Amino acid sequence: MSRTDNIVSFNGAPPTANDIAAIARRNARIAISPDVKDKIAAARAVVERYLAADRPVYGLTTGLGASVDTRLATDDLIAFQLRVPQARAVGVGPALPREAVRAMMAARIAGMAAGGSGVSLPVFAGLVAALNADFHPVVPSLGSIGAADLAPLAHMARALLGDGEAEVDGTMMPASDALSKAGLKPLPIAPKDGHVLVVANSLSVGKACLCIEDIERLFDWSHAAVALNFEAFRANVSAFDDRALAARPAFGQREVAARFREVLFGSSLLMDGAARRLQDPLSYRCAPQVWGALLHAIGEARAATEIELASSSDNPVVLADEGLILSHGNFDMTAFALAWERLSQAIAHCAAATAYRTMKIMSPGISELPRFLTPLGQSRTGFSTVQKTVSALEAEIRHLAIPVSLTPIPVADGLEDQASMAPSVLSKIEAMIERFRYLVAIELVASAQAVELRGVAGELGGGTQHAYRKVREMVAPLEEDRAQGPDFQRLSEFIMNADAKETNS
Repeated sequence: MSRTDNIVSFNGAPPTANDIAAIARRNARIAISPDVKDKIAAARAVVERYLAADRPVYGLTTGLGASVDTRLATDDLIAFQLRVPQARAVGVGPALPREAVRAMMAARIAGMAAGGSGVSLPVFAGLVAALNADFHPVVPSLGSIGAADLAPLAHMARALLGDGEAEVDGTMMPASDALSKAGLKPLPIAPKDGHVLVVANSLSVGKACLCIEDIERLFDWSHAAVALNFEAFRANVSAFDDRALAARPAFGQREVAARFREVLFGSSLLMDGAARRLQDPLSYRCAPQVWGALLHAIGEARAATEIELASSSDNPVVLADEGLILSHGNFDMTAFALAWERLSQAIAHCAAATAYRTMKIMSPGISELPRFLTPLGQSRTGFSTVQKTVSALEAEIRHLAIPVSLTPIPVADGLEDQASMAPSVLSKIEAMIERFRYLVAIELVASAQAVELRGVAGELGGGTQHAYRKVREMVAPLEEDRAQGPDFQRLSEFIMNADAKETNS
């Protein structure tokens, strides 16, 4: 896998989550190497041999789900594959955003490129061509339980066959018209192809790639917000001392503390006697531990996602080197879903700590700053009512952290009695990241106000100084009361697209 000049080359090495995000969000084009095509052709040859021998293969010569015991007639093989996406296009609800559709398509291409799907080369090439031509099927967002994202992928496949709706150049239209406008033809479905198009967890994996980009970016900004709050609160930096952290090196805490020390380098807070207390509230003192847990959870979620990108989870899987087609349960996403559930818990812990610190920096009894951070006295509201937004966001995040990945009710006449609910897990993660981003924006704005009221804006560390300046580029100090919602919205949108490591270095 390589990426140059906005082209992601599928060359035998598996794509990363960053590659999928580049395709989905920055319109990177996909190039396929001859090695990948050879791998797909080798697997397809196995399919053709099984087909010629009329051997029973799930989804090739038999029905699907509870109809696995039904053998398909020879003259029905292709018609059956055309029926597969139509019968599974049962999604409902609002359409997925364009970037989610692109991520789903790119993830399915990655799975096919791994070589175990048995897809025909023309269908594989057609899917790549459609994504490169900015052909985006309209895909409802609800309807998958994560035992393969059948419904979303069926809507994708249906549009690629010229049925349903699709978007091209920002305009929604019948899929047949969209194909024509994009210079494409309906996919030339061969035996097994209809099943291959839908039998993957590509929506879950694609959305995971987008969430990884979002949470990694937000992690850096939340880190800057914690450090800036430390400056304003005059918190005790012994919390970041590696000697103490090495005594019990829990996941991520030493790395996170090292980052805090780097961001604070040059700050007057590092001088002896700068801290106001021997020990601060736990939302300050335990920042390395809590953010270390988040860092570890992000790494685990990325690892789980990139296993999927590098693998053939198709059932059955084609093992070209051995000439075999085997049924299995590799489409089950329990390990993947649990990694993301862990991340949701870690986000909730960090969101709570962010909310607590934001409340404390506004309280004169503990921060020794003007109440609600207003410089004009208590005839002004200051940041008082901001606390309601903070409280609401934290409560919603805590609710969303409740696990959703437990197996749903059995389907397919009871045969499919296990599922991960992976798409729902990713949907709640998206919502949690959005709300956490607002909390981080609020902490940044409140901390910038607090360092000014404390009189230490000129004494900040290198990283916190850059974060402070970036806040002030977009949000003016609060003097007279004003609507602050637009301030938080503007900064949140900046955080969504900005690299904190670049802007705060």
